[in-house]
Amino acid sequence: MKRSAAMFFAAALALTQGACMSGGGGGPPEVEVRSGVVEQVTLTQVKSNHDQGLGAIVGGVAGAGLGSLIGAGTGRDVAIAAGAIAGAIGGNYTQQRYFDKPQEAQQVIVRLNSGVLVSVTQPINPALRPGLRVYVEGSGYDARVVAQQ
Repeated sequence: MKRSAAMFFAAALALTQGACMSGGGGGPPEVEVRSGVVEQVTLTQVKSNHDQGLGAIVGGVAGAGLGSLIGAGTGRDVAIAAGAIAGAIGGNYTQQRYFDKPQEAQQVIVRLNSGVLVSVTQPINPALRPGLRVYVEGSGYDARVVAQQ
């Protein structure tokens, strides 16, 4: 029994040391920076990035909390359930009505030095205009176009 525990401990220690000694795991991820010229800038709108359902969750919890202050026994349980349902409906309505509005953005089309066209949709940067030399930082959802200095 002691031998199997010692073997397990030694294996775990070896794996831990190997993971700590591997290179490149501790620094920030590499980001590709490409350069080019702005071909076109178009104003657009993007969906809000608020978490879906957050209003319903917060409303449901608040409603259940208020319902727990009412009555005792079975009546209290009913009040908690009714409060949670009403709060969830109210919270969801409030989020959709006041917080989930489209946001102004711009679609920037850049011709990279390699000749490839790249389209990036991002928050409005009034400094970007056709003909301007720019960097395209990152890729995918996190890509941004910034003017070269």
